[in-house]
Amino acid sequence: MSTPTPTTALARRWKMDCNLGTDSVPDWQPLIAITEFQPTFPPNIEEATTYDSDGWAENEKTLQSWEVAATFNRRINDQTLVFNDVHEALRQTAFASGSASKIGVRLYDRNGLPEAYQGKVLVEWEDQGGEATALGQVSVTLTGDGPLVMIDNPLATP
Repeated sequence: MSTPTPTTALARRWKMDCNLGTDSVPDWQPLIAITEFQPTFPPNIEEATTYDSDGWAENEKTLQSWEVAATFNRRINDQTLVFNDVHEALRQTAFASGSASKIGVRLYDRNGLPEAYQGKVLVEWEDQGGEATALGQVSVTLTGDGPLVMIDNPLATP
């Protein structure tokens, strides 16, 4: 029996859903037409060196943050002239205040691999504009508000 050759994971493995329901009755809907997706999870590291470290630097992690930068092609139903529900929910969240300025998201590997997360975000919305030949694209920055929880991938096979 031969040993399988490892392959490299592709950037397009990421999938993201937004909760169009409530916390108690979620309605997870996919963010479609993603063209770029970059999640980041930067920790806050503080220098914690003491005289007891024998001249070696010491550090402590004091905070964890997270963010998703994504670009997507804006979709519209040309018959009813209605934007995609998830795209519109993100736009409305970006311009809201208070609790309406946050939306639940989950991001996970579309192949069912174990990497999967869920949390709430604040939305920054930036229409990309462009030339007459350009596609209608939007860039969003989703800044985590509170914990990013590791979850079971919703596409994982049992």
